[in-house]
Amino acid sequence: MSQYVSRLGSTRTGPRLRFPGGFPGSSRKPRRIAMLSVHTSPLHQPGTGDAGGMNVYIVELAKRLAAINIEVEVFTRATTGSLPPAVELAPGVLVRHVDAGPYEGLAKEDLPAQLCAFTHGVMQAWAGQRPGYYDLVHSHYWLSGQVGWLAAQRWGVPLVHAMHTMAKVKNAALAAGDTPEPAARVIGETQIVNAADRLIANTAEEADELVRFYDADPSSVAVVHPGVNLDRFRPADGRAAARVRLGLPQDALIPLFAGRIQPLKAPDVLLRAVAVLLDRDPSLRSRIVVPVVGGPSGSGLAKPEGLQKLAARLGIADVVRFHPPVGQDRLADWFRAASVLVMPSYSESFGLVAIEAQAAGTPVVAAAVGGLPVAVRDGVSGFLIPGHEPEAYARALERLADAPELVERMGAAAAAHAQSFGWDTAASATADVYTAALADHRRRARTHHG
Repeated sequence: MSQYVSRLGSTRTGPRLRFPGGFPGSSRKPRRIAMLSVHTSPLHQPGTGDAGGMNVYIVELAKRLAAINIEVEVFTRATTGSLPPAVELAPGVLVRHVDAGPYEGLAKEDLPAQLCAFTHGVMQAWAGQRPGYYDLVHSHYWLSGQVGWLAAQRWGVPLVHAMHTMAKVKNAALAAGDTPEPAARVIGETQIVNAADRLIANTAEEADELVRFYDADPSSVAVVHPGVNLDRFRPADGRAAARVRLGLPQDALIPLFAGRIQPLKAPDVLLRAVAVLLDRDPSLRSRIVVPVVGGPSGSGLAKPEGLQKLAARLGIADVVRFHPPVGQDRLADWFRAASVLVMPSYSESFGLVAIEAQAAGTPVVAAAVGGLPVAVRDGVSGFLIPGHEPEAYARALERLADAPELVERMGAAAAAHAQSFGWDTAASATADVYTAALADHRRRARTHHG
């Protein structure tokens, strides 16, 4: 467990677990927490709109916390009038739908204007409960952090916050044609960093970024690697069977892109790399299939057909197959069927998709950014590429095309590497962060009243 939760910097010096005020086991863990996810519902299909890795994170974490007797109530914005006010996602996990703004057609950029209404809905739910109903607030992403800050203060409980992505980090590594994050978000994130009792970072690098870009107190930052559902994402009956199910040729080189289609995720880099590859070796054209599984999102919505047009312009439309987002079980099959997952992202706080693909026995070629160097073992479970030059990705794909046994060897290593990223470990580590935050909070309250 200690490799998963560590005080800032200690991941580099070996697995040490330090909590201000002693080991967290000495005080109680919370019984019930309010988890906030304003802009994306745990009930939504990942890969559509703004739903992605964070949805998976919240669902899996909430279920595993409930399994260790921490009840979770997830507050999210209602996006359709037909949803009941509360839905049981799993035993001990309740999703509460809050009315805030119109159900449909509201872009993420318009959500800050609805935070007052969302906060009101959260407060109403709380007002109907007995005092002390929630022990702690855990907010995800800056919009939720703004609500969490107020709720935690009003309820007299600790605030634990996970950024997932950060405006200053994204703006420092913008893709061409992408829109910078607004100043309002930077201000909002700075306020949350100051208000939170604990900040959860996915990796040691993200923890460093919180300190460097936002002046976070290092002692309040805990590193907890996200997990992967190892029951769902596993090699199962192998690559050949998955290809039969998906109607893919057995002997093809299949570099897969899976995720939201937006400049930040850089699916265009994969298409350009494939064009370079086919230019070098035209014989590959008859045995390459490039599936792009996902839907337009964020700034990608401005040009939803942009990627199809690029494929046509590059002269590779015949080998690229576009598929809408799929459910998690189907996604696991896409991972198994692929020769390699390609993740050329400009910014990635962790890169959950990379771990999911590896757990399914598929190597990953990824940009060496954000959490991807933690998710992928360079040269063992895949290749990390510095930068976003299509030629560099083409070279990595060429190595795999020339040596099918390398795909098998790296795939086996990938599955083994992913085993250390189970959600049970992540949930147990998160519970330790909660316990430490509660102990600190109580100690401060005693000092204040003393």
